[in-house]
Amino acid sequence: MRYILFFIVGFLPIFSYAQDQQEWLVKIGDNAPNFEFTLADSSVKNLHDYKGKIILINFFATWCPPCRAELPRVQKEIYDIYKSNKNFELFVFGREEDWNRLMPFIQKTGYTFPILPDVKREIFSKYANSGIPRNVLIDEQGKIIYLSLGYTEEEFNNLLDVLKNKLN
Repeated sequence: MRYILFFIVGFLPIFSYAQDQQEWLVKIGDNAPNFEFTLADSSVKNLHDYKGKIILINFFATWCPPCRAELPRVQKEIYDIYKSNKNFELFVFGREEDWNRLMPFIQKTGYTFPILPDVKREIFSKYANSGIPRNVLIDEQGKIIYLSLGYTEEEFNNLLDVLKNKLN
């Protein structure tokens, strides 16, 4: 019994810390943190350039199985449907990925949505500590209206519902 108590008291903070590492650094209702990023055409933009639009930010990595399961749905059920909507923008950031990794991935998968590097987690670290895939949905005023971590069909369907309500 003493060993069990020692284990619980000794290791509970470690387990709690690991879980905290995946917590959001933002919450629904917050203003989305601004950041700069470089598009494939080498132009530099910042998030505020897109104020007035619904913006979906997705964080992924090329090696991440849940990310690889989610991205085909991002292409088919989000980007293909809303890419011509002038009130919508999608940015997918490869966490700790550079163009040398992203370009072959884009060519292999055939994705047509913007996949951009976040080599040093400079963008990701404004939103979270760890854990991907993540989706951040921002409204026209720059407020966060939806957050998701991981990929499940249910969670993705919830994201689709919020997008549909905001864009239709």
